[in-house]
Amino acid sequence: MPVTRAILSVSDKTGLVPFARALAARGVELLSTGGTLKSLADAGIPVVGIDAYTGSPEVMDGRVKTLHPRVHGGILMRGERDAADLARLGGKVVDLVVVNLYPFEKTVANPSATHEEIVENIDIGGPSMVRSAAKNHARVAVVCDPADYAAVLAEIEQGGEVTLATRAGLAAKAFAHTAAYDGAIAAYLSGLGPSGERDAYPRYLTLAYERVYSLRYGENPHQSGAFYAARGAAPGSLARTESLGAGGKELSFNNLVDVEAALDAVREHDEPAAVVVKHTNPCGVASGPELAAAYHTAREADPTSAFGGIVAFNREVDAATAALLAETFLECVVAPSFAPGALDLLRAKKNLRLLATGAWLPAGHAALAHKQVSGGLVVQSRDATAGGEVRAGKVASRRAPTDAEWASLEFAWRVAKHVKSNAIVLAKGARTVGVGAGQMSRVISVQIACEKAGEQARGSVLASDAFFPFPDGVQAAIANGVTAIAQPGGSVKDAEVIAVADAAGVAMVLTGVRHFRH
Repeated sequence: MPVTRAILSVSDKTGLVPFARALAARGVELLSTGGTLKSLADAGIPVVGIDAYTGSPEVMDGRVKTLHPRVHGGILMRGERDAADLARLGGKVVDLVVVNLYPFEKTVANPSATHEEIVENIDIGGPSMVRSAAKNHARVAVVCDPADYAAVLAEIEQGGEVTLATRAGLAAKAFAHTAAYDGAIAAYLSGLGPSGERDAYPRYLTLAYERVYSLRYGENPHQSGAFYAARGAAPGSLARTESLGAGGKELSFNNLVDVEAALDAVREHDEPAAVVVKHTNPCGVASGPELAAAYHTAREADPTSAFGGIVAFNREVDAATAALLAETFLECVVAPSFAPGALDLLRAKKNLRLLATGAWLPAGHAALAHKQVSGGLVVQSRDATAGGEVRAGKVASRRAPTDAEWASLEFAWRVAKHVKSNAIVLAKGARTVGVGAGQMSRVISVQIACEKAGEQARGSVLASDAFFPFPDGVQAAIANGVTAIAQPGGSVKDAEVIAVADAAGVAMVLTGVRHFRH
């Protein structure tokens, strides 16, 4: 079915003029409205206004312009079956609908937008045309994303029409587009308070995702899996990373979860930093003036666990750092970018995956975090704090930390936030020396961290993600040579815990902030 007539009505005019010009050059009659009509006419492209086609002028400041039987009849007609009805309407067959919607989500995201402005950006005619065309995809092609212009145009130029397989795919994408659009509207309206204030947790929450690729398997080989990207994912997020083509395997379910954990942890640091993650827990973290030295220090904090791990950086990976990375078997390296010399080195490593984030999300970026439970979701604001909390805390012990201890405690605290609870981190300077993660008992986490550190525990500082319920954890740390501790406080036994620290001359800071990670 050749494309003979198209309706174009778009809010996002990216690529519109060259696409429309190519259609017109093939003899496709173009119908259009409002700003789209003006853009095409200004570009010298032959175009007919919808009002001229329907015989009805736009009314109510453009609120009503495409809601007309000639428009929807032309889109929904089913060949000879409906030809007589369409003729009685005075309509013409429409084969291609190119429509994207008023920028409702962008308007909602603008803090200065008024309720009236937001409501005016609820599109009515656009979704109606998109849904009509998508329903009738057996005959009509619908395009709601400028990214699809090139592929659609290529098919038209090759065979005069858009193939059925492509029309079906575009229809599915169109319904996903309108579903997400309606979901955003429902979330906004159901989140409005009586005085117009917005609730971060609206009554109706619709999450829109698109499958990026299938996974080899899920968390375990007997589980299937796929990776989905969120609609409108932020630049710098995992969904927007670029694979740089190294390695013969796709990222697995576990790789993606570990990469996210590593990225989240390395964002905490302002100096060049490296984080080595194994099973979502940082096993080595370090920062310093040079990226290569930071990575070497992080790796050597727990070289056994680093084998087969995930490494994240907060700076471009240079050739010196790449040479060190090449010494160890790793699953994946993620960084803002990779220098050309570094890419050459790392692409030679079999099955090493390389991801570039491009843009960089700050540690404190705001977002909602979701976790699925049986039959639903628990939703919370992202844990976006950590930096500065130690220095803003209360010195509870008789001895205050030294300048060196303050700096080490601040570093350890930033790391502890990203370790699974119960979390204990030992640090010296801007490097970890021992990590205890995910234990049911805090004292056991202390013992594991100290065992990992060995002799390096002596003279180290300790950060705990939550309070010590008993003095035993602090006693174990002191026995292994820890000299300063940062913890939230708030236990009924705080006085006993502080007394143990004072008896050993250990400095203790209560931050008043907990950083559980489950």
